[in-house]
Amino acid sequence: MSATPTPALPDERLTTGAARLATRHAGRFSAETVQGLLTDSYRRLAESASVTTHLVVPAERFTAERLDALAHVQGAPGSGLVRVLFVCSHNAGRSQLAAALLQYRAGGRVTVSSAGTHPGPGTEPHVAQVLTEVGADAADASPKPLTDEVVQAADIVITMGCGDTCPVVPGRRYLDWPVADPDGAPIAAVRAIRDDIAKRITDLLASLPST
Repeated sequence: MSATPTPALPDERLTTGAARLATRHAGRFSAETVQGLLTDSYRRLAESASVTTHLVVPAERFTAERLDALAHVQGAPGSGLVRVLFVCSHNAGRSQLAAALLQYRAGGRVTVSSAGTHPGPGTEPHVAQVLTEVGADAADASPKPLTDEVVQAADIVITMGCGDTCPVVPGRRYLDWPVADPDGAPIAAVRAIRDDIAKRITDLLASLPST
């Protein structure tokens, strides 16, 4: 009986990324599994993207995050770091600010993810600027859809205005941060939202176990 052929990638430029991810996860996930997840990631991003020309790099990053989460869920040896997931509606403003600020402030103490229940086509225009102003890096910020494996892998899920569409998984620590939405807000208001989130992150870090 012949083996089932690996489905073709939706963009031939994904081939290099698929090989890179398969090598990284050799012995854990098959090349077919990696390619299938990469295809799914690309198509999910394409559903909400206003322009699909530049999805190759975000799709690889998204797939890498999903594979890491899946490995964690399946009990593969990992870093043992606390995993924090920020969720808002569009993953374009609040959750991007929170993820970048926590990544910057945590100093490697946590694994950080963010996602949207209905991801938008791009990040809010002032997000990168207000993050750069405080030394945080927003270079890789792009909206991503919420996926099961990322939720299952999280130790702490922080919701930010996504209401009843936010995930509920037993055994996770849940926090809801009622933070203003930066959608369409002037930069002064986005700075105030950033500072509000930064204070909440200070409290979150203080509540985490020391390493």
